[in-house]
Amino acid sequence: MTSQSDLSPQTIPKKAITVRFQRTAIIGYIGLLVLMPIWLFLIAPREGYSNGFIFVVYILPLLLPLKGIIQDKPYTYAWANFIVMLYFIHGLTLLWIAQDQLLWVLLELLFASMMFVGCTYYARHRGQELGLKIRKLKDELAQEKAEQEYDRKNQ
Repeated sequence: MTSQSDLSPQTIPKKAITVRFQRTAIIGYIGLLVLMPIWLFLIAPREGYSNGFIFVVYILPLLLPLKGIIQDKPYTYAWANFIVMLYFIHGLTLLWIAQDQLLWVLLELLFASMMFVGCTYYARHRGQELGLKIRKLKDELAQEKAEQEYDRKNQ
């Protein structure tokens, strides 16, 4: 009989709620990945900015977690939240100053919110299913202190 630690992450089944959060994250991610280039290059190009600048600032950050999301890595879902906050802040800012683009702004906020919630809870639930734990800083500091004291005694 194999233990859970002997199984690869792909063989450990996902609970229904985990799958639901993953789908929510992926819909939000793909939504942003499709929306941003269409909006910024075709529908409402930004005057005074080159296409290269727009790509680097608005599109490239979305491509950073692509590999980890395809490989289904919970850690990637967790740190992708830092990236999605750029789009959430961008959407909130434009909500205030660019009311002529309200539909696109609301779509950006919807997709960013979906990705944020989906990534957060998918990383949490899938991490628990895989037995991954983030050590608390307090525990790490206590272990480090104990190791230093042990080293001092044995010198």
